[in-house]
Amino acid sequence: MTMQEEMSVVSQRSIARNIYEIVLKGQITKEMTTPGQFVHIRVGHTSEFMLRRPISICSVDQTQHTLTCLYRAEGKGTKALSKLKEDDTVDILAPLGHGFPVNAAKNTALLIGGGIGVPPLYELSKQLNARGIRTIHVLGFQSKEDMFYLDEFTKLGETHIATVDGSFGTQGFVTDVIKALPKNYDTFYTCGPIVMIKAIEDVLPDTPGYVSLEERMGCGIGACYACVCKADNDEGYVKICTDGPVFKKGALAL
Repeated sequence: MTMQEEMSVVSQRSIARNIYEIVLKGQITKEMTTPGQFVHIRVGHTSEFMLRRPISICSVDQTQHTLTCLYRAEGKGTKALSKLKEDDTVDILAPLGHGFPVNAAKNTALLIGGGIGVPPLYELSKQLNARGIRTIHVLGFQSKEDMFYLDEFTKLGETHIATVDGSFGTQGFVTDVIKALPKNYDTFYTCGPIVMIKAIEDVLPDTPGYVSLEERMGCGIGACYACVCKADNDEGYVKICTDGPVFKKGALAL
């Protein structure tokens, strides 16, 4: 059930180049049970930022009623968000969209993230581990300066890093790492830019999987049609915000 709440800021810190981790507290977290969903954040309380910003759910602590989000401060709105301090409040609409089906994995899951597509895989990995599923993580970044949450993912399972400039891990892309790994996984989950997702589907043609798309959004609830993507069937187009952001492999015309 989607809810709206003024959540309070518990903490905020810079964790990589232009990447911030914000922890929010509120009762709305009790509805956040499916990894891969997102929140729609209103930055400030004036008309300056009329459109909300969609940010994926990185982690939820149901005991402490806290939500952790990681985001890139690149536009005016997210840069304003990065200025919030402890005890400030932020208007949240959540949880939105369809998330990852945790029960799809049988024994071992391959989790692949690129850049700001990495955060939603953290909660997914935690829930898979809780079910006794072994997780293998392949995370891609532009460089070491852009890398984050290596220790957090490593605690949950085998973790590989690819950087475009070769400053850490494997030089190249996540697909270069995947090609070198033994195929001892039964399901893959991925989140990142479309070009990366398409390459992953090409590299893993016989492995069942689920993809999550990054997309700019207007309303976040399917009313504005600002985030449509062509479906790989006769249904025409789907809305990333309500039909996704997670789709079964092959469901989209990428």
